[in-house]
Amino acid sequence: MSLLTRALSATAAAVLATSLAAAPSQAVEISPPGANDWSCKPSAEHPYPVILVPGTFESMEKNWSTLSPYLKSAGYCVYALNYGETNGVYATGPVAESAKELVPFVDAVRSATGAKQVDLVGHSQGGMMPRYYMGFLGGAKYVHQLVGIAPSNHGTEGLIVPPPAFVPDPDFAGAGCAACADQQAGSPFMQKLNSIGDTVSGPSYTVISTVYDEVVIPYNSQFLSGTARRVTNITIQDKCPADVFEHDQTPNDPVVHQIVAHALGKASGPADPAYQPACI
Repeated sequence: MSLLTRALSATAAAVLATSLAAAPSQAVEISPPGANDWSCKPSAEHPYPVILVPGTFESMEKNWSTLSPYLKSAGYCVYALNYGETNGVYATGPVAESAKELVPFVDAVRSATGAKQVDLVGHSQGGMMPRYYMGFLGGAKYVHQLVGIAPSNHGTEGLIVPPPAFVPDPDFAGAGCAACADQQAGSPFMQKLNSIGDTVSGPSYTVISTVYDEVVIPYNSQFLSGTARRVTNITIQDKCPADVFEHDQTPNDPVVHQIVAHALGKASGPADPAYQPACI
């Protein structure tokens, strides 16, 4: 990624953060392209609706602006949601409470499509939070596969720092980002989440990570333990060594798009660890 691209991305994030802080009551739910067509019916080729779960500070519109249309064009019924809103900023509430918001959304997607199960694809917090839904809220029976993109599965040894434009207070919980505190390695939430193990019976799990992750560190803390029949952990650079995508932009990585589509295309089990995407 060029320095110019990074600068533009940082500027866009700052503008978004400032606008949310200035007028939280005016936050508008905008779906990413290709998502939330409630008339969509899954095909025999793609029988599981896909639900996209954004990461901390992210809206569904921003987080899934490229992956959503990519999956839609591949023939999937795609859905996305916002959750965990605090002071107009999404995905900042307590993770356990955010997981409760996933319950009615999954039920609504299943009802609209007639599917018994869904596939969940999440970025960062959104790749980890569904594990609470599956492990503690009875969601496992409704999930075929969870694909985590740079997920905070065991927390981070770094700091999940909000854009200073709207949250200057370093006390994350006090500043309205309980999710930030929950995602610190060793937090009470993380201890509870992983007290039942990395996986639960039923769903398959695919984790996609980048060695350049500067948010969820170390990057391999994102990996899940489990049998090869149930779990696949993929490091992007093992497939494409020249890929330099970092944490925030991994959902926009064309290599990640291919791996996600491959994982979702599996009738059973996680992604094939031998799968080789085209390096772009």
